[in-house]
Amino acid sequence: MSRRPVIVDTNVVVAGLLTANAVSPVARILDGMLAAAFPFVLSEPLLAEYRKVLVRPTLRKQHGLTVPEVDILLTDMVQQAIVLVPGVGLPAPDVGDQLLWDLLAARTDLVLVTGDQALLDDIAMQPRVLSPRAFIEG
Repeated sequence: MSRRPVIVDTNVVVAGLLTANAVSPVARILDGMLAAAFPFVLSEPLLAEYRKVLVRPTLRKQHGLTVPEVDILLTDMVQQAIVLVPGVGLPAPDVGDQLLWDLLAARTDLVLVTGDQALLDDIAMQPRVLSPRAFIEG
């Protein structure tokens, strides 16, 4: 795993909770976040997005956590994180991902770990965006 501080996209956190494969890249990333195995960055908007997605009833049925358990998971995560105020980034390929681009703008050494193909394919940000597998193998 990279020692550069990373931003972990919501889709990676969700996939890490849903996978039955404990050695999959997304599971290893989620476990690494909770164990402070690598430096990672959060912002208030990203944390709010994690929570909003993780407490959706349909998703809660899949991962099996109650709302209080989601809150405990997120609290544990915040305790290990570097919390930053987002900057003003370039326009994201999808307006819904602007919070990630703005967080990348906060520091030039940050890398985004995502499973979102549109973000992975963005030519302007390509050196700063990694798939979960590339992050684990790097």
